[in-house]
Amino acid sequence: MQHDAAQPDRGGFGATRPWPAGWPLVLFAMLAALNFTVYRSALSGEFLSDDYGYIVTSMYTSELTTESILSIIDPTGPARLYTANYAPVHLLATALERQIFADDVRGYHWVNLLVHTANAVLLVALLIGSGIPRLGALLGGLLFSLHPANVEAVAWISQLKTNGALALSLAALLLLRRHPAWALSVFALALLTKAAAASALPAAAALVWARRGSSRDWAWLGAWTLALVLYSIPQFSSFAHLGSVDVPAYDDPWLHMRTIVSVGMRYLAMAATSYGVSAFQEPAPVHSWVDPWWLMGLIAGSLLAARAWIVLRRRSEEGAYWIFAAASFVPVSQIFPFLHPVADRYLYFILPGLIGALLLMGVETLNGGVRRASKGTNGGLDVLSPGVVIPAAMVLWLGISVLFALSSAERAKLWRRETFLLVDAATHYPDGGTASFLRARSAAQRGDVEGAVAELRAASDRGIDSFSTLLGDAGLAPIAQTPAFQSLIREVAGKWIDRAHARGYSTQAELRMLGHAHLMREEYDQALGALEGALQAGGPLRDVVAAELEALRDGLRVAGSASEAE
Repeated sequence: MQHDAAQPDRGGFGATRPWPAGWPLVLFAMLAALNFTVYRSALSGEFLSDDYGYIVTSMYTSELTTESILSIIDPTGPARLYTANYAPVHLLATALERQIFADDVRGYHWVNLLVHTANAVLLVALLIGSGIPRLGALLGGLLFSLHPANVEAVAWISQLKTNGALALSLAALLLLRRHPAWALSVFALALLTKAAAASALPAAAALVWARRGSSRDWAWLGAWTLALVLYSIPQFSSFAHLGSVDVPAYDDPWLHMRTIVSVGMRYLAMAATSYGVSAFQEPAPVHSWVDPWWLMGLIAGSLLAARAWIVLRRRSEEGAYWIFAAASFVPVSQIFPFLHPVADRYLYFILPGLIGALLLMGVETLNGGVRRASKGTNGGLDVLSPGVVIPAAMVLWLGISVLFALSSAERAKLWRRETFLLVDAATHYPDGGTASFLRARSAAQRGDVEGAVAELRAASDRGIDSFSTLLGDAGLAPIAQTPAFQSLIREVAGKWIDRAHARGYSTQAELRMLGHAHLMREEYDQALGALEGALQAGGPLRDVVAAELEALRDGLRVAGSASEAE
């Protein structure tokens, strides 16, 4: 069942009068005001975590020159390796933001907030286009706008890539029917913003199937597929170079499978209730066959797969939304492992599909109730009739939205300081690497060198092992000069060197870091060779590397002279 926003509603959810042509702008203004109220605590939040790599210290987004733009766009260049993703649209947008806002975090936050608001409006339009009556579509957009899991994607400045990619994905799906050429172009831009946008392709295919599309429609989807294939070439090499991690436990394929299913169940629980929302999540691999997350995930996944199969066979657009949710889950399912196996922001792409599928399921159920009531089933009284279900569903949905808004407002406060996020992560995952790192800080402040080093070693085993971060952390300063801490730094630097050799290193930034790691281990010849290689590789750090190389040579000359004098 298809209709435009300007056409009368069917199914009993909304008024019969057509909406004014400018309804998206009105809705955008209303949702922007609501989102400002909910997210205002985060709008002055500092740069944190990945923001430093993308904004504060990035040599690729520091300026917008012909050279920097070409470096970002180059599918074989070092920028894609630096970020572990080929995402030139995101990097260019970030570079533009830096030119406009510099160090004023409020501008970056406002951009994220407004793009998030646009996503809610685009979702409403997409839902209406799929036959969901206006009131139901509005409730769907409201739930998406206020969901607590989305706070991370909105409040974290560098997650413009997630917000922007979803905006372009939703726009491509909206343009698919009437403007296929534009849809293709927008889909390509979405891919170049974040790889998660690939989920729009199977969703688009399911929409064309449900709409009994013509051969011309399928030809355009063939062009979408070609765009994805071409994009995958630099993307996979980028992720394999730096983004993936080795999880020894996953050498057991059954354990790996159980973990994937349990991760899916965690996202379903988070989507339905916001249960499990947390900064820097670190759930452990699922070792047990009776793990509740795995068992519940197996049941829920089977039911959802069966439902998707049934509605796809009917050529219902509901199937397209189930596919959108499933395709959005696949890249973050841990099929390809990465450091944090679950994250709030990964639900950002999954949630629109779940919302649309549930609303379409509700429309079908209500329409069935109407048909039964018209035939006199149950004496003309049906518990699924619109007069019974719609008011109850509205009250329930609005109640959930209010609770989500209150929870999101509280979580927005965490994004003012990185320490708040670390505490939140440690609270939810007391055995995780973040918790170990915080305990190490506390031990260092007490002067407990042995305890601090033990906790840092535990954190390193869980992936928190940047030797430069450990050296620069003010909380560890009281033990920074102790032999035990210096020994740990050499150990962590050695791990970094081993990983660099295993995955290969070629960019200026990687060679420079390799040189620093060798310096930490007092391996001066190797450090000299790495820095010389960084200088020869060329890049935006040339002057910095040249200065460091000269300082190292001077230091070695002085040390050599002192040794000869003795």
